Amino acid sequence: MNSMQIAKLALEDGTVMTGASFGATGEVAGEVCFNTSMSGYQEILTDPSYRGQIVVMTCPQIGNYGVNAEDVESLRPQLSGFVVRELSRRVSNYRADGDLHSYLLRHGIVALQGIDTRALVRRIRIHGALRGVLSTHDLNDESLVAKARAVPGLIGRDLAREVAPKQPLRWQQPLHPWATLAGNAAGELPPDAPHVIALDYGMKWNIARHLYSVGCRVTVLPGTATAEEVLAHNPDGVLLSNGPGDPAPLVYAQKTIAELLGRKPIFGICLGHQLLALACGAKTYKLKFGHRGANQPVLNRLTGRVEITCQNHGFAVAEEGLPRDLEITHVNLNDGTIEGLRHRRLPAFCVQYHPEASAGPHDSHYLFTEFRAMLSK
Repeated sequence: MNSMQIAKLALEDGTVMTGASFGATGEVAGEVCFNTSMSGYQEILTDPSYRGQIVVMTCPQIGNYGVNAEDVESLRPQLSGFVVRELSRRVSNYRADGDLHSYLLRHGIVALQGIDTRALVRRIRIHGALRGVLSTHDLNDESLVAKARAVPGLIGRDLAREVAPKQPLRWQQPLHPWATLAGNAAGELPPDAPHVIALDYGMKWNIARHLYSVGCRVTVLPGTATAEEVLAHNPDGVLLSNGPGDPAPLVYAQKTIAELLGRKPIFGICLGHQLLALACGAKTYKLKFGHRGANQPVLNRLTGRVEITCQNHGFAVAEEGLPRDLEITHVNLNDGTIEGLRHRRLPAFCVQYHPEASAGPHDSHYLFTEFRAMLSK
């Protein structure tokens, strides 16, 4: 490991924090956000929803169980940079096939350890998400702060285009055998199994795994696909995936969804939830510091049950001006924000959180079986 090379994280408010680098060397920029999960760092690293962000982990030690080839959510790490309090020097897990430092180095991800992450997270919670620069090259405080202030924000940027696939893909991978989902499918599905088009705006692979494991044939299309391109596959339903950044500039996606509404059952997750709401006439807004972690409590208004959920989003659907056709089905118990919607007349529903978890609680797996049942009606 590249031992104790100095690195600095500078924020737009003038804060500069000095620590030691690991992973790759270089200079990266993005919005600095935090995740409260105590495990699942490899899934976080490879989640395309973190495009354009420097992620700070609140758990004080990261890397203790290493990395492996199975627990990934995309081809490679997708975030801009990674910050931890302490990188574990020892890997202790029989599933590990490598260590975190080497993994980040191989993929060119700049990371920082040895700073007071509690103080950094408190600053973000008080002042909101801040733009920042993480560097092992430029160690001049004034220069770094100036660079941080020049970093473009997330509002108005179409980050989904940067992470969406370029070509269609037929998905055939089920959940890992350890996943606790009733009726997991194994092997090839029958040709008459329901066919779902997954519109990929930066999709976590576990979403497709869940769809396949509840018995759906899955074709993944780029999120830029038109309604005509979707309908050409004659699907039984459409999945709107998660993805990074602001949903508002994705006008092409909203148009496609609006044209599919009422023609095919639709299930939206995270960014897909926001896009479905926008397509129905709702508005979205940026949260102060977002929801990112595996312990967010959500009330299901339809059942009265509380679900502990995995979340990663910096934008939300506004309750004010919500179209009458949309019914709120889930709310966040921490701040009351909308976590789920369903259309009153058409077969379409969505959730802001991640029912596929990975990593996280399994409380919301039932949503995939509900969608599968919707396809059969």
